[in-house]
Amino acid sequence: MTDAQMPKVNAQFGAAPTIEFPQEQAPEGLRCVELVSGDGPLVRAGDTVTVNYHGVVWGKDTPFDSSFDRHQPASFGIGVGQVIQGWDRTVVGHNVGSRLVVSIPPEYGYGSRGIPQAGIGGGDTLVFVIDIISTR
Repeated sequence: MTDAQMPKVNAQFGAAPTIEFPQEQAPEGLRCVELVSGDGPLVRAGDTVTVNYHGVVWGKDTPFDSSFDRHQPASFGIGVGQVIQGWDRTVVGHNVGSRLVVSIPPEYGYGSRGIPQAGIGGGDTLVFVIDIISTR
């Protein structure tokens, strides 16, 4: 997989994300690119992480959810099934201070049902920009 298949995102930790999609089709499978390599503690499965995130459906401009927009980071257990599999499988193993862009196909997101009230269809690939703020 090349980074060229992934959306272009501003690589500035803490800045409101901007996302440009390179093509119509999302890449196959679960993809994660580390845009900024943090030098803080490593996130391990079972940790409670605090992150800022921005989530969009592949190819769309408007986020279905963004803690950046709310100016309120989110905290949850990671690697333990509290969030969608795409997060459990990509955030673990990165360091605090990292900015990730993650492409999550439906089987690692909300499945064939999606979340219609959030504008997420059953076949939609999700894209998240994730800034890892802390872990404990």
